[in-house]
Amino acid sequence: MSRIGRMPIAIPAGVTVEVAENNKVTVKGPKGTLERVLPAEMEIKVEGAQVQVNRPNDIKKMKSLHGLTRTLINNMVVGVTDGFEKKLEVNGVGYKAAKSGKKLTLNLGYSHPVEMIDPEGIETTVDGLNITVKGIDKEKVGQFAAEIRDKRRPEPYKGKGIKYADETIRRKVGKTGKK
Repeated sequence: MSRIGRMPIAIPAGVTVEVAENNKVTVKGPKGTLERVLPAEMEIKVEGAQVQVNRPNDIKKMKSLHGLTRTLINNMVVGVTDGFEKKLEVNGVGYKAAKSGKKLTLNLGYSHPVEMIDPEGIETTVDGLNITVKGIDKEKVGQFAAEIRDKRRPEPYKGKGIKYADETIRRKVGKTGKK
């Protein structure tokens, strides 16, 4: 059996988990509400302060959906209690990040500033050259952080660009002059 799939999900105090028809799971917590339709083949049961996910048989597809379904529900529970955040760093001479209202303005060495508007349910904060993306939906937080990073990816020679705080850039040695 899937090691991750068979682990029960503990429901903390103040969080409610409801499973409707077609495996539509609704998780309500102090930070908000998340809804998601999960694979119909999986059997999701709420027992007391735990959620248990079971699979109907041992076909390869069911095995892979088992762990995925459990992880998605767990991410929803963690999201409505603690939330998720990704930290990005801006490196480079003249590279700047500024925030006004819901608009994130990035000066990344292009002829124009790059403007991005926070999607619904996502909040960005700028502290100097650090950008923090926060939200309750792990998927949306990761996607928006990736979109910000895509505006100017870190390059391997000087390390200029936007990188995740925990990312390491493999540096290359530049050209050497003739002797």
